[in-house]
Amino acid sequence: MNPILQAQSNHKSIRQYTNKTIDESLITQLIQSAQGAASSSFIQAYSIVQVSNPENRQKIATLAGGQKWVESAAEFFVICADLTRVEYCSLKQGLGALEGNTEHFIAATTDATFFAQNLMLGAESVGLGAVFIGGIRNDPEQVAELLNLPNQVYPIFGLCLGYPDAQPDLKPRLPVDVILHKDSYDSRRCADDVNAYDAQMQAYYQSRGDNQKNSNWSEQTAAAVQKKKREHMLPFLQSRGFLKR
Repeated sequence: MNPILQAQSNHKSIRQYTNKTIDESLITQLIQSAQGAASSSFIQAYSIVQVSNPENRQKIATLAGGQKWVESAAEFFVICADLTRVEYCSLKQGLGALEGNTEHFIAATTDATFFAQNLMLGAESVGLGAVFIGGIRNDPEQVAELLNLPNQVYPIFGLCLGYPDAQPDLKPRLPVDVILHKDSYDSRRCADDVNAYDAQMQAYYQSRGDNQKNSNWSEQTAAAVQKKKREHMLPFLQSRGFLKR
């Protein structure tokens, strides 16, 4: 298989790391390569904060729900959607300040996410392990204050990087024929698709070497979305200049 396709297929979230540090030159190279990601209208509406201060890392780990790997990873970054440069361009060209349009929020969020996925894939290609940390949205106000994020910037998720000290089992993804619809969306398949995948994931959870459990995909997914609504996100985003219209 093509090495890029192989790397994409083999992704695992790594939460245990060795004490080996990552060369700063490699970090720079990984970030430069990740910038090759697609960008909506080439606005490049993202920034990344490298968090090295141990006290801030500990605070973020606690805010994220006690995710200790935020502290133990060789490097921890916060990926941000960032419209500050975009707004400056608009003002410079006499087109006025940004007005919190939903479209601009989507563009900045997708730009940052494309960049982050490229960064993770690049890191994995050189032997690093990684995991995204959505838990920073538990209290984005404190995270933004810790990192001195200005208006028109919000933290989307964190990223731990380090050399792996464990190799978890590879989780089976949804089959291609479940997520692929041809010409039009077929909603009639949903129940059968989910039920079949539930059976597959339950077998996986019960057979893996570590952390066996009696669960399935729908149980995990329902809990993930219904217990993590983070209803504070909308007022937080609006307070930072997003999603006003």
